[in-house]
Amino acid sequence: MATEAVWQTDATVLADRICALLTVVRSAEAEIGALLAEIESRGVMELFGYRSVARLLEHLADIPKSAAETMVKRARSLHPGHHLDSAPAVAPATAAAAAEGRLSNPMIDTIVGALTQIPPEHREDAEQHLLGLAEDAGHKQVAALGARIIAHLDPDGPEPDTAEPAIPDRELSLRRKRTGVWELHGRFDDETGTRASALLDALAERRTSTGEGADLRSPQERYGDAFSDAVDLALNSPSLPMQAGERAHVMVAVHLKDLKSGLGEATLGDTGTMTAAEARVHACDAMIIPAVLGEKSEPLNLGRLRRLISAGLRRALYLRDRGCAFPGCHRPPRHCQGHHIHHWSEGGATDLTNLVLMCAHHHRLLHRSGWEVRIAADGLPEFLPPAFLDRERKPRRNNLHDPLPFAA
Repeated sequence: MATEAVWQTDATVLADRICALLTVVRSAEAEIGALLAEIESRGVMELFGYRSVARLLEHLADIPKSAAETMVKRARSLHPGHHLDSAPAVAPATAAAAAEGRLSNPMIDTIVGALTQIPPEHREDAEQHLLGLAEDAGHKQVAALGARIIAHLDPDGPEPDTAEPAIPDRELSLRRKRTGVWELHGRFDDETGTRASALLDALAERRTSTGEGADLRSPQERYGDAFSDAVDLALNSPSLPMQAGERAHVMVAVHLKDLKSGLGEATLGDTGTMTAAEARVHACDAMIIPAVLGEKSEPLNLGRLRRLISAGLRRALYLRDRGCAFPGCHRPPRHCQGHHIHHWSEGGATDLTNLVLMCAHHHRLLHRSGWEVRIAADGLPEFLPPAFLDRERKPRRNNLHDPLPFAA
């Protein structure tokens, strides 16, 4: 249709023209399918030297392999082979309708999908019913009719599988790029995916706005933070399997002066790096091995491993703070770390009067912002907001956690 004529036509004429062109396209695709079936029946290797018809079509049409395989699979369902051992066509009447350009590819796939679940002796009648509805309805309605036909022919459904449960399909790859960014790819069975989704959903809730402003993280950022929190939870689990005789851990090497100042860089694991400020955050609640290094960074002496916050002290923190002590935070104790109010590298004591329980997010916030924390006269932690939030810097507390039932 010429460009000038397009501007002069009404909506009905435009729609009719599209339908006419779709008929031509669908008819051409149906003929291509018939030719593909013919080539496969004769032998694609003998005719063209290709190992498969799909590979031939991939090169002839310049389409992805998956698209070519879909077209060949559809052609096999509509057209029978010539050999004695060839399978008969599943939907020969559908092939005739497709050749006239009356059926879309989704409609063809819907009809064929239903017929493959129907016993051969009932397929001819079922196909006529499906094609009759296809004249006036979309492929979703035809799919519903196909489901009703299948249910009528087999009301009890397939027999229950009494075999042993299959091993769940789970795959995961985690690799570090040169930029220091890690990429995670995986696929899981439905049960594992559901459990992972429930865990991340719980950890990815938007933070309350108390004292911090609105949580403007994107959903992807919230779920990224949630995954990091889930890793922390797993690493802190007492039932984590041993690795080379030790609990799984990440080694961080940092110079003491950098750790005290928060400036400089620390080595993370085998190849990674992190800022000294970030190492300072993690060092609040970690297991420490002091080391003396030589001029070429060779270890000269290693001290004994010691945990800054003991198990008993951690339990006391759990009882006192009941979770993250930051105002407005709902995170429970198992999501939290112990924070030294006066940093241990600067001589701060590791005792209840110098510790406060905080989630990873608020722990980092305290290290990087103008917030301050102190232990009040009643022995409970309170937070002083930065001046830009409250010029008077009135102390704030978290009142979201339930107190002990016998507390005064």
